[in-house]
Amino acid sequence: MAVLPVQHCAEQIDILDGPKEFYDTLKQKIRKARRRIYLSTLYIGKTEHELVSTVHEALGQAPELRVSILTDALRGTREDPDPSCASLLASLLASFPERVEIRMYHTPNLTGLRKRSIPKRINEGWGLQHVKLYGIDDQVIISGANLSSDYFTNRQDRYHVFSSKRVSDYFSRIHHAICSISFLLQASRASTSPSHSLIWPSSNTAPNPLQDPKSYIKAATSLLLPLSSPTASIRSPSQPSIDPTSSQGTKTTTLYPLLCHPSTLNTELPTLTTLLSSPNLTSYTFTAGYFNPHPLITRSLLSLSSPPCSAHGTILTASPWANGFFNSKGVSGMLPAAYTHLSLRFLQATRRARANIRLREWQRGTTGQEGGWTYHAKGVWAHFPEGQGVGPSATVIGSSNYTSRSYGLDLEVGALVVTDDEGLMRKWRREEDGLRAWTREVQEKELEGEERRAGWRVRVAMWIVKMVGGAL
Repeated sequence: MAVLPVQHCAEQIDILDGPKEFYDTLKQKIRKARRRIYLSTLYIGKTEHELVSTVHEALGQAPELRVSILTDALRGTREDPDPSCASLLASLLASFPERVEIRMYHTPNLTGLRKRSIPKRINEGWGLQHVKLYGIDDQVIISGANLSSDYFTNRQDRYHVFSSKRVSDYFSRIHHAICSISFLLQASRASTSPSHSLIWPSSNTAPNPLQDPKSYIKAATSLLLPLSSPTASIRSPSQPSIDPTSSQGTKTTTLYPLLCHPSTLNTELPTLTTLLSSPNLTSYTFTAGYFNPHPLITRSLLSLSSPPCSAHGTILTASPWANGFFNSKGVSGMLPAAYTHLSLRFLQATRRARANIRLREWQRGTTGQEGGWTYHAKGVWAHFPEGQGVGPSATVIGSSNYTSRSYGLDLEVGALVVTDDEGLMRKWRREEDGLRAWTREVQEKELEGEERRAGWRVRVAMWIVKMVGGAL
């Protein structure tokens, strides 16, 4: 695993509170960019003209500035030939063809007949470019947020700003490696508005995933695997333990980059299960807007919180009324009930294991109504004895939802950050408490009630998705 020591952590790591601060900070940093901007995201909203104009303005002010944007091909072209993420970015590319690169990653898991037969609205269930990295010069924001209006206004996520050339350089290498195995967006001004197309450059370091998915996966793994090894970055003299109680008295903060490429590379799952098996861990908060943890993570949570360890565990997840799919049309409208069903199954397993875990649902108004928010945050805050009364000693941040899908289908990047710096611990405590303030505890009886119980159609739909190779 790569290791990036971060010094003077309280000053180098800032934590943003919510979507408006995230958007304002992102625009502010883009306007000041002088050398590079790299943005990895699932998609940029098709109406995000202000954000694209901000990048356009930065390019006009800084002649040495280079911009690289990576999105997912399926999500980025979903609305084509109507306005889409791709058509929006084509306008930026047409204005600065020599200094802007737009790449779109396509999963190797959706090809041939399967690709032709699955509707666009749900085809993302077979794999996505899910990384969220927002790098500007020597800073990078690691988040779970995409770049669209809801993520800038009323969709709660997490946002860590790292002001470190070493950290920004490292994640830039990951970004550009993924770009080199992705489709290239081309723009043409043959008409009044730019048209666009996706091509597979001969310079790419892997074959086209739609033509040779097996060879693509092999080449992509060979490319990304070195970036997950200790030699991928500047190391500390000896690799530190992810248990902060092993500190030798000096104030240190260590960042462990986490990388998942389906289904051959995964440094996040073993890191997370190792963290959650630490005998010194006294309590933790685990959050995912879509709570359906990988079986190994579920096992780790139950084991850690059951006798004899009995570490106090808190799960934060979205209420159905804060789920991004609440009242959606078609099959996706069943998803809030599906996640409620999964929460119920987890609580039943908690009871059987006598685990000291509480599940709390996040809600701030009702999705789709005035003042209503959705919940998209994910991560872990781990409390160890030396941080008692101060805050967590470690956190996991990034794009992953920690599901079987995340580790088997999606491309994910995140980080485990471990510290014994009390300033950073307090920042994490403030973040953890801020999210918890909008939650309330739910129990089995409530989820089994008439209002919350998942109907047979939901459970059949969940089974069908699994049988045809998709995942929640």
